[in-house]
Amino acid sequence: MDAKGTKFASARDANPAANRRSAATRPAARAATAGRVATGRAPRPAALRRAARTATLRGMANVSAGILLYRRDRAGLRVLLVHPGGPFWRGRDDGAWSIPKGLVAAGETAEAAARREFAEELGTTAAGALSPLGRVRQRGGKWVEAFALEGDFDVAALRSNTFELEWPPRSGRRTPFPEVDRAEWFTLAEARVKILDGQRELLDRLEAQLGAARERP
Repeated sequence: MDAKGTKFASARDANPAANRRSAATRPAARAATAGRVATGRAPRPAALRRAARTATLRGMANVSAGILLYRRDRAGLRVLLVHPGGPFWRGRDDGAWSIPKGLVAAGETAEAAARREFAEELGTTAAGALSPLGRVRQRGGKWVEAFALEGDFDVAALRSNTFELEWPPRSGRRTPFPEVDRAEWFTLAEARVKILDGQRELLDRLEAQLGAARERP
């Protein structure tokens, strides 16, 4: 402790009555900062609404939405996955691929966000009815709400949006990188190796959903 702190502690120890008065005022101070519960006043409706909006925005900031596009060919069922662009993911392959996805904006539905992100990352619209696959939680704690869609996409026609990053580090230069640098069709067996661990369950859900649809009379 520095000299100032030592002097302050000594002054308190020398005056027990002051310590008792200080301790007696602490509950009132805490009550005053806790919505004035001690006075019997309820929090105002406007304050409750602000708190609800803040909680909602915080929750939305941790939720992404995306589309698992699939098709059937002679080899069976295939799914479309994308590889994230940027230097961090360069050279990483197994366990690095993802469904096209992105953050759900405030006031936006998960389905709208999934369609928007699909268009931004692939350069084409997601036409057709989406089938919910539910939510999964990735390793970092972020939730991903996914939808299945049957369709086709020419991976050679990929046109992704971009983001900027200071690269090389501490260079002062802002370098653009694509959000997605590759898209590929995989069989389910291949996709289970390529996809992020936290999204692998979506493949099982898709397979179960399509199997149930085939069994339905």
